[in-house]
Amino acid sequence: MKHAGPAALAQLEPLLADVRRMPAVVERSPGTFSVRSRAFLHFHEDPEGLFADLRLEGDDFVRYPVTTREEQQALVRMIAAAGP
Repeated sequence: MKHAGPAALAQLEPLLADVRRMPAVVERSPGTFSVRSRAFLHFHEDPEGLFADLRLEGDDFVRYPVTTREEQQALVRMIAAAGP
């Protein structure tokens, strides 16, 4: 699974816009976000779809599907509820 390229990030633009509005989240490079200088969120593309790797706590990222707008909205709700 490779990191999301420009075309994949373009498909995720509504999700990226939602994440960019979160005050504690900083976009370090296109589609790669951190919180308090710690890697927090990035994206991958795969033949099965688009995925987000999210680290809410601990050292491990958890992978979530974000191909559909519904999946993207669920991820945004999860991030907002965690309150980074």
